[in-house]
Amino acid sequence: MKTIDLAYRTMFAELVQRSLDASFETDFSIAGNFVRVPVKGRNYWYFEQTQPKKTRKYVGAADDPDIAKRVEAFQEIKGDLRARRRLVSSLTRDAGLAAPDRFTGDIVEAMGNAGIFRLRGLLVGTVAFQTYAGLLGVRLPGASLQTGDADFAQHYSVSSSLEDTLPPVLDILKAIDPSFRAIPHRLDPARVTQFENAARYKVEFLTPNRGSDDYADRASPMPALGGASAQPLRFLDFLIQEPVRTVMLHRSGVPVVVPSPQRYAVHKLIVASRRQSDAGSAAKREKDIQQASLLIEALGETRRGDDLAEALTEAWNRGPNWRAAIQQGLNVLPERQRTSALSTIQVGLASTGAKLDGFNGTGSTAKT
Repeated sequence: MKTIDLAYRTMFAELVQRSLDASFETDFSIAGNFVRVPVKGRNYWYFEQTQPKKTRKYVGAADDPDIAKRVEAFQEIKGDLRARRRLVSSLTRDAGLAAPDRFTGDIVEAMGNAGIFRLRGLLVGTVAFQTYAGLLGVRLPGASLQTGDADFAQHYSVSSSLEDTLPPVLDILKAIDPSFRAIPHRLDPARVTQFENAARYKVEFLTPNRGSDDYADRASPMPALGGASAQPLRFLDFLIQEPVRTVMLHRSGVPVVVPSPQRYAVHKLIVASRRQSDAGSAAKREKDIQQASLLIEALGETRRGDDLAEALTEAWNRGPNWRAAIQQGLNVLPERQRTSALSTIQVGLASTGAKLDGFNGTGSTAKT
């Protein structure tokens, strides 16, 4: 796997910072003020305006250092649209980093401008995977980046506690493509978790399954998602814990929040092991395995194997079902990729000093 030059990695980091600063300026007019609001024992930043009427917009946790830094520097934040466009162009043209297709970029940008990331939502799935090239400083093959949908996730506990919400999601999407329509949930037709346009491009909302698998086929109400509900998924809580901020290489840079690459890799191993054997699921499993192996390789190349080991250890220690899923995911990797992945994992485990009970590093579960 080819890494990109240090100059381009530095350029990408600069773009991330400047895009985040610019989005902060767009979201928060200098006519308003930031106020601390206590909620369930924790302090959160809200942005308050009194004209034309008093409104409050959720910003983030008061103990988030990135948010606190931007609140302090609010008066000094300045947009630099043209310069950021040049950075994006250089990173895609000269460094060879992947950019989303124009339509996907426009969808994510519109959702970001509407507040999905400010409201502690995440971009997940293959569109999130596309952002890891710049984040890790590597070039990822194009086949692993192809997608026909955009997925967003949010915890129900977050959505239900915020005193804020997105505008109607269908209105946001129709502004990009008027052919978008709401798709009623198949078992809960009063709720909508997916939106689809005439070209069958889908935008879907997901949330961790909060209870037993009996709830897996029910849509979860999400008060902060502008009228949309979300599909509960097992293992999603692991994926979206401790997310990272980065930028999508679209137009002048679109700031996004995505799962950490190490959690994404482990999650893909788990998901791949649970895919059914039908043709459609087999194709998805193949992409899961490809993305997992590429990220594991990239984490090894960029000396982040300890991050992978920590994420793997957390998942492994969640119980026997998690262990079996991880091991099955590793076992379906092609031999070369499995050998490489196990080597990266072992180096990371040695670095962190973690011991995985029952994991012998050979692609099978040790007998105890």
